[in-house]
This record gives sequence, C-alpha cells and structure tokens, in this order.
Amino acid sequence: MPRQHAHDSPGPRAWLGLAVILGPVLLVSMDGSILFLAMPRISRALTPTADQALWILDGYGFAVGSLLIAFGTIGDRYGRLRLLMIGTSVFGIGSAAAAFAPSPELLIAARALMGVAGATLLPSALAVLSELFADPRRRARAIGVFAAAFAAGFAIGPVLGGVLLARWWWGSVFLINLPVLALFLVLAPVLLREVRATRPGRIDAPSVVGSAVGLLLTIYGIKQAATEGLTVAPVLVGVAGVVLLVWFARRQRHLEHPLVDFSLFGDRVFALAITTGLLPLAAWSAAAYLAGVYLQSVLGLPVLDAALLALPGAAVLTASCIVTPFAVDRVGKRAALLVCHSCIAAGLLLLLPTTTTGGIGWYIASTVVAGVGYGISFAVVADTAVGAVPVDRAGSAGAIAETSNEIGNALGIALLGSLAALLFRLHGPAAAPTLDETLQLPGLTRATAEQATTAFVTGLHGVAAVAGVLHIALAALTLRWIPRSAPAPARVP
Repeated sequence: MPRQHAHDSPGPRAWLGLAVILGPVLLVSMDGSILFLAMPRISRALTPTADQALWILDGYGFAVGSLLIAFGTIGDRYGRLRLLMIGTSVFGIGSAAAAFAPSPELLIAARALMGVAGATLLPSALAVLSELFADPRRRARAIGVFAAAFAAGFAIGPVLGGVLLARWWWGSVFLINLPVLALFLVLAPVLLREVRATRPGRIDAPSVVGSAVGLLLTIYGIKQAATEGLTVAPVLVGVAGVVLLVWFARRQRHLEHPLVDFSLFGDRVFALAITTGLLPLAAWSAAAYLAGVYLQSVLGLPVLDAALLALPGAAVLTASCIVTPFAVDRVGKRAALLVCHSCIAAGLLLLLPTTTTGGIGWYIASTVVAGVGYGISFAVVADTAVGAVPVDRAGSAGAIAETSNEIGNALGIALLGSLAALLFRLHGPAAAPTLDETLQLPGLTRATAEQATTAFVTGLHGVAAVAGVLHIALAALTLRWIPRSAPAPARVP
C-alpha cells in the first residue's frame, strides 16, 4: 500500500519523472520549427530544389500528424513506456542520420523517420505523465506544464537553430537532440512505470495507410503545381490524393472503432476548436519559415541576429500559453478564442509593410502581437474540443486535437509555402525557382537580384494576407458559433 500513498501524493520521483518526459516533448515540437532559420544554410550546402526544400521542412510534420492516433492505439495495447523507449531510440537514429545527410533526398528520408518516431512520443508521454499524478488537481497542473513545454518547443526552435548555426554547421541542429534522448533512455526505466489502457478494437491498417498516402499525394500535387505549373502530372497526383482522403473519411463511418471519429465534427464548437488547432499552427509555421528567409536572404542579417529578433515573439507565445488557462476561467472560452484569432490576424497583417530594404520593426511587432494568439490557441484547443463532446468520446476528441496541431504545422509549409513559391514564380526572374537558388547563380546581376527579392517579399505578403483573412473569418465564426457563457468558477487551489 505504500506505493498507492506515494501515487496519490506525488513526491520528488513524480516531478522528476515529469522533467524527464518533457525532454522528448520539447524535442518533438522543437524539431517542427528548428529548420526555419537553418534552411538558407542547408540550401547552400545541399542545393535542394524548391519542392525538396519544402519536403525537408514539412515531411517531419506530416509523419507525426498522420500517425499520432495510430500510435496512440498501439501504445494502449503494447505499453506506453515501451513505445516511448523505442520511439526515443528511433528519434535519435533519425537525428544522427539527418545531421550527416549528404543529399536532399536522404535528409528528407531522415526527417520522415524522425516524424514516425515523434508520433510514438507525444500520446505515450501524456499517458505516462497522467499515471504519475493520480490526484486530478496535480495532474491538471502537470498537463499544463506539458502543454507549455510543447508550445515553448515550437517557439524556441528557430531561436535555438539560429544560435547553433552561428557557431557550427547546419547538422548541429539535429545533433543537439542526442544528449537529451540519451538522458531519457537512462532515467525513464528508473522513474517511469509502464501504462496500458483498455481501448477496444484493433488498428485498421488500411485507414492508417490511406490517410497518410492521401495526405502526401494531395500535398505533393499542390507543391508541384505551385513550383512547376499546372501540368497533367501534378493534377493527377493531387486528384488521386483527394480520392484516397475521401475514401478514408467514408471508411471511418463504417468502422466500429474508427481511427478518426468524423461524426464529432457535427458539433460546431468541436469543429471550430479543431480548426483553431490547425490554422494558427499553419500560419505560424509558414510565417516563421518565410520570415527567416526574409531576414537572412533579403535583408542580409546574420543567422544569430535573425534568431535574436525572434526572441520577443517566442517569449510572448510561451507566456501566453501559461497564462491563458487562468484567464479563461475569468473571461470564458468565447472571449479567449476571439482574442486568439484577432491577435493572429493583426500580427500577420503587420508583415504587409515590410520591404526589400527594411522591415525589422514590423517583423518584431508581428511576432509579438500574433504570439499572444498563438499561445492562446495552444492552451485552449484540447480543452475546448474535449468539452464539446460527450465524456465517453473525450479520448477521440483529444487525439484529434493533438493531430490538428501537427498537421497544421505541416500544412502551413506545404500549402502556404506553395502559395509563396507560386507568387515567386509568377513575379520573379525565370532564372531559378527559389530566392536562394537565384541569389547563388553565377554572374548574378543586380537587377535580377532585386527582382528576385521583390518577388519573394510579394510571396510573403500574399501568405500573410491570406492567413490573416482566414483568421478574421474564424473570429467571425467564433462570434456566431460559440455561445455566450458565464465565466467558469475560479479554480480551487
């Protein structure tokens, strides 16, 4: 019985276990953004094509997002701690392979392997954490720390990447993972216990394959059309992907235990919550990536300076994520979501005055204002989604909310990044399909360089405007769909 007593009143071991779990959580979220400032350096070293550069960035996010729910089911059946240990080991192997990849193709493959491993870590880490803290109040506090760490990982990824690149070669942004992973593998068996759940049913393999392949084909078709034009091949590939996704969605309706319970989207509050998980991450990832290229390749700033300029926004995002749960208790979710989408829209539109000769102040203001909204979205999505559905479907709602974040991160680079690539192709010089490729051309003339940088800024403005308008639309839907409610009662300490 002593174990039960310790379990109900967690001591140092539980909090140490939480600290150990946060290591992989930070890495999974951080690796979704750490390349944003590193891409100009990687482009010079490996010379990827335009679509290869986008796959280097978002292949990781697609792998994580498309497999999160499947690995949640696998962990329930075979053990969360076991899956954590396996996933951590594979994540380390993928990180080492990425650091020393000699070609764009191998770097894409290594990033995809990291994404597969990352999909094993998030749901298992949350389940093991919940086992450490039996008391609901302490568990809520621990999950709040978990969410803040996940948000902080996204926010500090570009900053840490810039700091590392200021002293070492581009592969260092992957090798930084190895000490954290090694520490986890040593301490986890000592501090953490195995967790198995009783989730019914088995994994539907066709659904896993269909959703992942459908996403990849759809996005590949969009990317190819944006970078090479609307030809037959990308259209056929994109249509094949859409057909697979429709088949996947229809299949879920007839499964006793679906991979994704699409019937939940019939609730407007739930649908809005999931969209709030997806679109802000899409906007943040696209804006952060394009701004990193803008600061370095257009304004000519060193990578460390670009990293330091990202610090204010990262700090605001993290602080907003931490403060939001307490603020929501007072103002309610409707007001929080309104502030969320309004701040993101305003922050994105603050990028519109940037030019090829200046815009640092606008960039900082953009990241600070939008950072408030991004932090709110991290903090309220899962709680809003789970609260909108019956108790017996809370697990499915939470899994979809987690997945929406990762898919949003990948879709931002894929779709909004493709929009920027399309605008660059339409307005830029015909010499090369990307800004970095253009600036590396032998015998580059000043006129060509100016045309290329102007076209890139046009693409940045287009992405900021489209994403900003979409968030204005979400704010309007929030007013229409989220009911007014009295603030929640204050939390009991």
